[in-house]
Amino acid sequence: MRAIELFAGAGGLAIGTAKAGFHHEAVLEWNPDACETIRENKRRKVELVRDWEVVECDVRKYDYSLLGEGIDLVAGGPPCQPFSLGGKHRGHEDERDMFPEAVRAVRELKPKGFMVENVKGLLRQSFASYFGYIILQLTHPEIVKREGEEWPDHLKRLERHHTGKGRRSGLNYQVVFRLLNAADYGVPQRRERVVIVGFREDQFPAWSFPSPTHNEERLIWDQWVTGEYWERHEVAKRRRPKCPEAIKARLDRLRGEGCPSGEAWKTVRDAIADLPDPTRGNGGETFHNHLFNPGARSYPGHTGSPWDAPAKTLKAGGHGVPGGENMLLGADGGVRYFTVRESARLQTFPDEYVFRGAWGEVMRQLGNAVPVNLALAVASSVKAHLMSA
Repeated sequence: MRAIELFAGAGGLAIGTAKAGFHHEAVLEWNPDACETIRENKRRKVELVRDWEVVECDVRKYDYSLLGEGIDLVAGGPPCQPFSLGGKHRGHEDERDMFPEAVRAVRELKPKGFMVENVKGLLRQSFASYFGYIILQLTHPEIVKREGEEWPDHLKRLERHHTGKGRRSGLNYQVVFRLLNAADYGVPQRRERVVIVGFREDQFPAWSFPSPTHNEERLIWDQWVTGEYWERHEVAKRRRPKCPEAIKARLDRLRGEGCPSGEAWKTVRDAIADLPDPTRGNGGETFHNHLFNPGARSYPGHTGSPWDAPAKTLKAGGHGVPGGENMLLGADGGVRYFTVRESARLQTFPDEYVFRGAWGEVMRQLGNAVPVNLALAVASSVKAHLMSA
């Protein structure tokens, strides 16, 4: 099925949708380093990306008529900084707000469906009206903002159109959204993201988000009831951490209910334990981008991720520490930066996928990326629905 990727970044969402079976007719991104990352993987003939048409451009200037008709999916993650919990919270007043461009792509391409990702901060109360405005624009993309019209007035027109009597004509979508935790879909990272999915009305849009496949209760069971987790990782009993008090309070209930269904959350140890220790200087000999970077330090709000839980949310930097919370917490309480390869593992990029740019820029690419496996889970469900429709 034919797709286009907007705001591609390093390609996490695009790889996930490609693994689900979508063929990208164009992959749009403005950042030169992110584009070079994708091009490098094309040169290396990485299977999922080797046929992508990478377009380094400002999406506001892209001509969608170049793609012709018959696009099945528009996918993308508009820049999250206007809505990020760590940003300046300017929302629609931020010049980086690219949601209007996502709406334009839907309006001009008329895809069978779309899939848009953004940060949890988009759901904060201060953005509630604007988020409703985004959803209604994606629902009725042909109800265009008039010249000189303020967005609250455009919102009113959209609301009247949406609630008006009679059958709506023109291009309309059935739109749903949900806050998803990537850890619930096999990503070794607690990463909450808003995902918006829409289907054109002629696609019989009786669809819902895929159910989680992984859960914390099963991880607790494997660690503190059966011990299977420690045995699998060959962690001797004397080296195992003590069960946290917060977990102890849940063990009696879990034992009474029996083994939880589903798979266990993936942990940092699950993701990176087989990689060589980068502090010994030999990491980059076997794995791409697996080089130690010194200088990590812990301070309030940036304390690193423990080995035996999903990682904290990787961030894009700009918070005092390059790479934000991109640190591993050792058993001795010390921290070190995750290497690029370790960070890529936490974002479920394949090991053959390499990253280009200075270390801080690469960490920004990874911190902004959509976890591949989260994208795959949603995109697979979207594709299955489009095929059945």
